[in-house]
Order: sequence, then structure tokens, then C-alpha cells
Amino acid sequence: MARQSTLGHWEAYWRSHARVEDTYSTGDRLVREILADGEVRGAAVLEVGAGSGRDLIGLARAGAIGVVLDYSPASLGIVQRLAREQNVPVHLVRADALAMPFREGAFRVVFHQGLLEHFRDPQPLLRENARVTARGGRVVVDVPQTFHLYTLLKQSLIAINRWFAGWETQFTAAQLERVCAAAGLRPRRTYGDWMVPGLAYRAFREVFKRAGLQLPLDPQVPVLTPLGRAFRRAVRGQRWTLYVSHVIGTVAEKP
Repeated sequence: MARQSTLGHWEAYWRSHARVEDTYSTGDRLVREILADGEVRGAAVLEVGAGSGRDLIGLARAGAIGVVLDYSPASLGIVQRLAREQNVPVHLVRADALAMPFREGAFRVVFHQGLLEHFRDPQPLLRENARVTARGGRVVVDVPQTFHLYTLLKQSLIAINRWFAGWETQFTAAQLERVCAAAGLRPRRTYGDWMVPGLAYRAFREVFKRAGLQLPLDPQVPVLTPLGRAFRRAVRGQRWTLYVSHVIGTVAEKP
């Protein structure tokens, strides 16, 4: 039987990562990319497969009517807690991402991160995304990028059945743009983002954590940290970065 990502994997993950302050976020890249197309005040925005919901909460804080959809009660519980602690209104929906309980064209923006790669056939999910997006609205799809050491590590763990999510794949920029277009969406741009801190540090941190030693989530190294930040800003948007980034995302329009 082919390996797959199941509800059980995600319930276990979010129960063990309920303290999201100690879990790596997206670094606000989804918020940045969505706001690059204009303000969201008063707009209906949906995050599918919300995880911790931190990106959606950031957009709701910017004035969006925020909705999160996930099939994991543990995930939705975390989103609810964070939204309450930050006094941000967010609507929670537990449902199947392939059959969402929303009317056609209900949202100006639909986005997800760390979701598409868990589906062996990406089209049903993307078509459902497109269905609930208004014409002229945006669908933002954020996934792991193929040419990265993370891919080698991940696929090795999947092969021995040790990957936390059960199964996932990865995409090149061209592949991601093609699957979005095949779902009836019009790719507008594709961005990339780096893993900060890097994979080696994150792996060592996890090993130390299991041994009862807590390393900082994002260590700040004098001189090197500001230089790295400046370099990433300088090259952001250049096509070559899409082949060395840890993750990529396509911003697509529903025509």
C-alpha cells in the first residue's frame, strides 16, 4: 500500500507541537506575498489546511475577514487559542479540503502552505481552491522546492517510514506553475524563500530538544545574521533563487 499523509499524522504532530511559539513559522512570507497585491481590509480570506493559523491571523489583524479550514481538531484548537490570545476574530471550519462547505467565488484570497505536497494528485485540491475563489481573486500555493537538501532528507525518512507527515512530494517552480494553470488558474508570479536558520541548525536543535536541552529558535549571530538578511532582501524576486530556495510559492489569479 502506498504511503500517505493521514489525519492521524497531523493530530499527532499538532498535539506534540501545541506550543507553537517553539515551532518554526513561515516568517510571514505568505502575509507579505498576499499584501503585495493590495490591502485585504474587508476581504474574505481563506487559509486551507491552516496548521497553527499564524498567517491567517496576521491577515485578519490587517483587516481581512479570516476563515481557517482544517480537518484536524488539534490544529483548529491551536488556531482558536492563538486568535483568542491576540484578540483577533477568526472563523474556524472543520471540513475536507476537497469538498469545502463554501459557495462558488466566496473568497478574494485562498491560500495554503505545506498542504499541496501531501496530495498525490494536486488537481482536485487546486480545482476546489479555484471554485471558492472570486473571479479576479488570488490563490497562493506554497510548497517545498525540489532542489534542496531538505528533499533528500525527507525522501530518505519517507522510505523508512519515519517521516512525521507520512508522505509528501516537492515541486520545481515550473511544475508548480503548470499544476496551477491546469486547474484553470493564471500564474502571476512565483516567489522563493530560504530556510532560516538552516537545516543543519534545525536538525541539531531537534536532537538537543529530545535530550532535554533547549536551543534558541532563531539564534542571532552578530554581523552574520544582518548580512544574511540583507542578502536575502537583495536577491528576492530573482528567478534563479527559485532553484535554491527551501520553499516556493505561486500567486495565481482566477480569470
